[in-house]
Amino acid sequence: MRKIIGFITILLFLVTMDPARHTLAGEQPHGKRKTVDIQVLTFNIHHAVGIDGVLDIDRVAKTIEGEHAEIIGLQEVDNHWSERSLFEDQAKWLAKRLNMHYAYMANLERDPLNPGEHRRQYGTAILSKYPILHAQNHFFKKIRNTEQRGLLEATIKVKGNHLTVYNAHLALAPEQRQKQVDEVIAISLEAKGPKLIVGDLNATPESKEIQKLSSSFHDAFANLNDAYTYYSADGTPKRIDYISASKNVKISNPKIISTLASDHLPLTAKITLKR
Repeated sequence: MRKIIGFITILLFLVTMDPARHTLAGEQPHGKRKTVDIQVLTFNIHHAVGIDGVLDIDRVAKTIEGEHAEIIGLQEVDNHWSERSLFEDQAKWLAKRLNMHYAYMANLERDPLNPGEHRRQYGTAILSKYPILHAQNHFFKKIRNTEQRGLLEATIKVKGNHLTVYNAHLALAPEQRQKQVDEVIAISLEAKGPKLIVGDLNATPESKEIQKLSSSFHDAFANLNDAYTYYSADGTPKRIDYISASKNVKISNPKIISTLASDHLPLTAKITLKR
């Protein structure tokens, strides 16, 4: 009788197993999770010149590396711009150093200092552990003789998901920022699926433009009153950098990173995508 009971017990155990994966019935097989977690980061790198006035692009790389970030939006990135960054192609350098894919788009472009040299560019970049399928830059409409700004858009393939990432560096003037936020929202409506907006928006959370953006995207740091990323000339702390996601994306674990690598502090958070 004991042998029969033992045999039945073994048989019942085998029936509840998934023979293809050797997991208990009801468990999710390895590699087939229903969600995907991604560590994202935004960083105005100030052309790799730190708050201490030191040019050190490797310090920027180490800051990103230390957070295990997988998708990164960078603002104020030089590409052969000038002596201030030693004419470095900073996006390419960082992508190679971090072993990542990248997209770079210039908002400002100048002739080379000498014939035959690279054109000088200043703009934004997106680095990604995952393949970048498509990237384009949307120039914002200018008001009078102001600096050209833009919105870098990239479609990234993350373990079967297509995530649209927008990296913005908005204007200093409130009037212009409000129009730019309208453009960001309009552009984002053209994409389907999960969306992420990161960047230096040059506006504090209570401003009209950020409130409008928050009606379409939820801000990872909305409940953190002291999430300061920048100190103005008079020493007033502000938050002007953001990580926001569309309503169909879970966003969690917001964190401010302490570093001397720039005049801005980077932000990081985890987003969760449904497969």
